[in-house]
Amino acid sequence: MNPAVRIRPARWTDKDAVAALIADALHPRPLAAWLVPDPAQRRQVLTDVVGIWVEHSLFFGDIHLTDDYTATTVGFHRYRPIPPPANYRTRLAEAAGPHADRFDLLDALLAEKQPTEPHYHLAFLAVCPDAQNAGRGTALLTHHRSRLDRIDLPAWATVPIGGEDLLARYGYTPRPAIALPGGPTLHPMRRNARRDSGSAMPINLARPVDNRGQGFHV
Repeated sequence: MNPAVRIRPARWTDKDAVAALIADALHPRPLAAWLVPDPAQRRQVLTDVVGIWVEHSLFFGDIHLTDDYTATTVGFHRYRPIPPPANYRTRLAEAAGPHADRFDLLDALLAEKQPTEPHYHLAFLAVCPDAQNAGRGTALLTHHRSRLDRIDLPAWATVPIGGEDLLARYGYTPRPAIALPGGPTLHPMRRNARRDSGSAMPINLARPVDNRGQGFHV
């Protein structure tokens, strides 16, 4: 880990700053343009929708960020199915407006791929555009890997094209890609728990699960 990068757990008072950071990192990506085609509305919609999930992760997961607020990870502890955010349908409609259907479709497509076994879901890895290529993403993923090894759970993430190589360095392997209709391709990736022999653990498709709010690496 880069010794100059200090990482800490987020507090409730950090949630708005974390949502804005993720929206800034996501804003120039093709996924953002697909989710919110209107550039005038894009940043605000992204901030408001991401904010719903950042808040939810403080109840059902964790957030870690650099102390200069330039990079963050947001994840969920899916030891068992977790509920959606309170009043999610209403809040999504208010946050996304006419773009809510795109977020719904993204959720549905990603939910089809996500495992139902207990796992850690790395929903967001974001680095502020002005702070990229300075080791912050690497430091966060090193920190993330050490925490995964302590809890000994498999992990799941979804990344856009170009993100696979970075996660592969930390033990993630690709799963079948997801092509968004008229949009970019996303790549689910899985990291085995340390106790695994190297083959994927079986997925129990009979157990109900709520995988809404999948997130994406940015």
